[in-house]
Amino acid sequence: MSSKSASVRKSDRHSAPPPAGVVDCEDLLSALPHPILVIADDQTIVFANAAAESFFSMSASALTRSRISDIVAFGCPLLGLIEQVQATSSTVNEYGIEVATPRFSGAKLVDVYGGPLPEEPRNMFLMLQQRSMAQMIERQLTHRAAARSVSGMAGVLAHEIKNPLSGIRGAAQLLEPALSDEDRALTQLICSETDRIRNLVDRMEVFGDERPITKDAVNIHDVLNHVRRIAEHGFGRNVRYVEDYDPSLPPVLGNRDKLVQVFLNLLKNAAEAIGDRTDSGRIIMQTAFRPGVRLSLPGSDTRVSLPLMIQIEDNGCGIPDHLKPHLFDPFVTTKTSGSGLGLALVAKIIADHGGIIECESEPKRTIFRVLLPMQRTRPAPVPTTRET
Repeated sequence: MSSKSASVRKSDRHSAPPPAGVVDCEDLLSALPHPILVIADDQTIVFANAAAESFFSMSASALTRSRISDIVAFGCPLLGLIEQVQATSSTVNEYGIEVATPRFSGAKLVDVYGGPLPEEPRNMFLMLQQRSMAQMIERQLTHRAAARSVSGMAGVLAHEIKNPLSGIRGAAQLLEPALSDEDRALTQLICSETDRIRNLVDRMEVFGDERPITKDAVNIHDVLNHVRRIAEHGFGRNVRYVEDYDPSLPPVLGNRDKLVQVFLNLLKNAAEAIGDRTDSGRIIMQTAFRPGVRLSLPGSDTRVSLPLMIQIEDNGCGIPDHLKPHLFDPFVTTKTSGSGLGLALVAKIIADHGGIIECESEPKRTIFRVLLPMQRTRPAPVPTTRET
């Protein structure tokens, strides 16, 4: 159909209201939750729905004044898919495409569906589905696999390294009294370095502990208030804390000491990311109840509900893009003196609680989001009579 006849049909459609119960095509596209673009054969965008405005951080009027090549980065795979549809007049489904624009702090991972419009074959539609929850599950499985690999390595280190280290340290101490002051400094260096390696192995032994943790009903707000007080009187004394708590949040099924360890680590990382900014450093501690969050376990029909959300947000320097995919892997750190085991341990503890952890980061806004199951055990019945 020619563009002229298409425009006539569109004007005819607007001149007479549609019958009751018939939904206008443009209204339907605008109501969809996924970004939708209609692209002309010269790659000019002729339609964008509200979800596309949010995805590209541009208004519909700005999008429809642009070519698709103007709003995505040079070399983006999306451009090649559009050219393929326009050249072959066929539909495409592509999964895991990275889309980057100057308005994004980092690339967004999307699934792409596209094809020519039946009534206007010179134009094509494009739908993007951002992989948020699916990517969260995939990353969490990666975190658990990494934790299991470290568990095996921790066992080897504990048995094969700690015993020789004790022998090396003992030999250095025996030699020390008979040496000169200059040589004694070398034996002291041997002792300090063996102590450092032993401490690292001790930290890794935690990953090898596969015993089930003791769980009980835990008030997550008590945990957050406890770690905030520790931070206020220690590593985060110069930071302003903002609490955005849902007071109706039910108890978490978990181990209080382990959860304190998790959120103390996240709070410490947030404070260190802020650094010495005494005037504007801010950490937001937020809780919310999200009953719609349900995850399917791989290889099972079981769906797990993770309605309890706890977020730690800071306005620090952010996380470098090259570290984001490996943030919860062992030995990955941005600190010059860090071991890179803190977040790996956090991921293991959250996995032991049946939950997941995810991170979003851009300059001046980093969020660590934890999703946990709630305590479902019925409380003990309250006695109706009082013993005297």
